[in-house]
Amino acid sequence: MSEHMIKIKKYAAIDIGSNAMRLLVTNIVEQKDCAPQFNKCALVRVPIRLGQDAFTVGEISEENIDRMIDAMKAFKLLMKVHKVEKYHACATSAMREAYNGKEIVDLIKKKADIKIEIIEGKKEATIVAASDLNHFINSDKTYLYVDVGGGSTEFSLFDKGIIIASKSFKNGTVRLLNNMVTEFVWEEMEKWIKTVTEPFDDINLIGTGGNINKLFKLSGKNQEKPLSYMYVQAQYQKLNSMSYDERIANLALNPDRADVIIPATRIYLNAMKWSGARQIYVPKIGLSDGIVKAMYYGKM
Repeated sequence: MSEHMIKIKKYAAIDIGSNAMRLLVTNIVEQKDCAPQFNKCALVRVPIRLGQDAFTVGEISEENIDRMIDAMKAFKLLMKVHKVEKYHACATSAMREAYNGKEIVDLIKKKADIKIEIIEGKKEATIVAASDLNHFINSDKTYLYVDVGGGSTEFSLFDKGIIIASKSFKNGTVRLLNNMVTEFVWEEMEKWIKTVTEPFDDINLIGTGGNINKLFKLSGKNQEKPLSYMYVQAQYQKLNSMSYDERIANLALNPDRADVIIPATRIYLNAMKWSGARQIYVPKIGLSDGIVKAMYYGKM
């Protein structure tokens, strides 16, 4: 192929979450008179549950700091091997709330030479929402976009492609597992969802996060098809009726997925109930996809 036909840029995103860390390497294919294409080249996920420390004790443990440094050194090497020309690393609620979050950022800069930005919940919501909702968002419908993480849940309401409202709540899977979410937080969430969705008739949910992706995979559905409220409800009961070990053995769930999937499903179900949505779409995207796009379009 002659070289002037296409141009390829290699970007990477690092997502330091409350339940896991991810490195996404993306090939961005540029073609004259064409929208750029974002092709996933590699995705590595490391199960380090920072939220376990951050939300209970308030600081990240020595052991997890060491594991995190190793993970970042590994990510650094992988980016080098992939010849990544530009990257951005974002940390979310666990690092936001840990007393030693800032300290760890400095340490990782020193030990692994990776620069981490700790982002606010609101920014997290907009980055994810900007990632790849185009084929949903251009339509005339109203969507409530829900991203469930370990430490927080981000909501964005879209109507006819425009963001109407965005909010982040301190309600996430790792927090729920540790009984750190009060009734008050659930009530605030319910109030907010009902208030912002009230003016609109027909609302669809768009769900992102590792857990809803897993539920979707288990359903064996075609990527474009949504899951119904009934189906998600049935899955929730099924998961709840199984022991932790059974979920790992019979559903082939990762040990660090088998526990958080239940509280996550509860959040999605409540969001559907309170918004009156009968179905949930599950695009295969997350924060890291959003980071790559934000970098490419100069928003980061």
